[in-house]
Amino acid sequence: MDMDIQRIGVITGASRGIGSAIALELAGRGYGLVINARDEAALGRKVLELESLGAWVRAVPGDISFPETSERIFSLVEKRLSELGDGAELVLINNAGISHVGLIQDMSVEQWQRLMGVNLGGMFYTVRKAVPLMLSRKSGHIVNISSVWGQVGASMEAAYSASKGGVDAFTRALAKELAPSGICVNALSLGAMDTSMNDCFSPEEKQAIAEDIPAGRFGDPKEAARICAELCQCSPYLTGQIIRLDGAWI
Repeated sequence: MDMDIQRIGVITGASRGIGSAIALELAGRGYGLVINARDEAALGRKVLELESLGAWVRAVPGDISFPETSERIFSLVEKRLSELGDGAELVLINNAGISHVGLIQDMSVEQWQRLMGVNLGGMFYTVRKAVPLMLSRKSGHIVNISSVWGQVGASMEAAYSASKGGVDAFTRALAKELAPSGICVNALSLGAMDTSMNDCFSPEEKQAIAEDIPAGRFGDPKEAARICAELCQCSPYLTGQIIRLDGAWI
């Protein structure tokens, strides 16, 4: 990382899985962090872990599907950027997400609204607060964590696939909107990853999935975190991309 630039990373869904791995990766690269998750206790433990690495960290517990959570996040971010001065750069990683496995006719309206509220609404709420701060600096990076199902769809996961397809379309469109201002917007589209989100599958089902992946295994969250970190520091010309990490699965 360019040590002349101080970077603040905002990560949603940071208490476990991919979000946790990204937080650890960015902390190791010298970022200050503002992290969010619903589980306040787990988030507190993550803060202690990150501070043990020497990182400046603030936690904002709360449900990202409520706009008030983003308001609280970016109140802290704006204060910190002001303290650091005009040379500081903001990066936003929209990682928070939930899944739903089941037949679409069995999905309730409440389940649909909940999934879309987190996977799409949460992204919108953070972006609308981050963009003005990035525009004032004519720099910034947004990385939206997506899924291969957003590109090809998955049986029994129609709603989740639709939400991630929305993430991809939002990413491409926003990149065009912000490219003239030097702000990068990309998505990291993940295949089967070794996280608790896939605990809905039995060991036998997981083995069958792994055998269907040419790389022969699930992805490691640390792999995703490293690629995400690179996207947070990429050339402004690399924008509007949906970068797939799936072991050649799709």
